[in-house]
Amino acid sequence: MAYFLLRLAPPRPAFPFDATEAEKALFSEHAAYWLERAAAGEAIAVGPVFEVGGAWGLALVEAEDEARAQELGAADPVIEAQAGFAYTVSPVPSLILRRP
Repeated sequence: MAYFLLRLAPPRPAFPFDATEAEKALFSEHAAYWLERAAAGEAIAVGPVFEVGGAWGLALVEAEDEARAQELGAADPVIEAQAGFAYTVSPVPSLILRRP
């Protein structure tokens, strides 16, 4: 198994602060999807990152390979809805994890 960082780019720089009602509903599906991935042991950490230049989404996953990491991003409801979001996937060659 390997680790990958999935970075979710929003549809526009002001997102999520200007999210429409449809986008808010879609993000409920997005959260449910990643909660399921966490319960299945695939997602290690998922959440928003607020930077000076704008927000983006982080999903740190454990997967067999990069193809599986790509599949996890592609199955996210915000991607399937073609709502202007996009993932980039980067390998994380080593990771120090805290003990539970």
